[in-house]
Amino acid sequence: MKIIETKKAPAAVGPYSQAIEIDGLLFASGQIAINPEVGKITASDIEGQAEQCCKNVGAILAAAEMDFSNVVKTTCFLADIADFKKFNAVYEKYFVSKPARSCVAVKDLPLGALCEIEIVGSRN
Repeated sequence: MKIIETKKAPAAVGPYSQAIEIDGLLFASGQIAINPEVGKITASDIEGQAEQCCKNVGAILAAAEMDFSNVVKTTCFLADIADFKKFNAVYEKYFVSKPARSCVAVKDLPLGALCEIEIVGSRN
């Protein structure tokens, strides 16, 4: 088991790793829209937050020497399902290989975030 960590994505805000790789599979913790340069959420709308989430996922993938084409599954969380269409417009720019996905609305997300993305990647 290998812990994946990068300063180009937000540090964990709890007792967990940004990602773990085992047997060619990458399991990344959910990424909210924390801008790692300032350590807080700077975007106030769903498009800006989705963009930052995707950038954070990309930074973790890069730290694992992978990219978005290695993603086989995502789980997406929205604070408001009414943001589904706007979220998808950003998401589809990054996840062009169309991995399997679940997308659900939740009551609340950490730090008042509007969305969160977690991924599973594979080297195979």
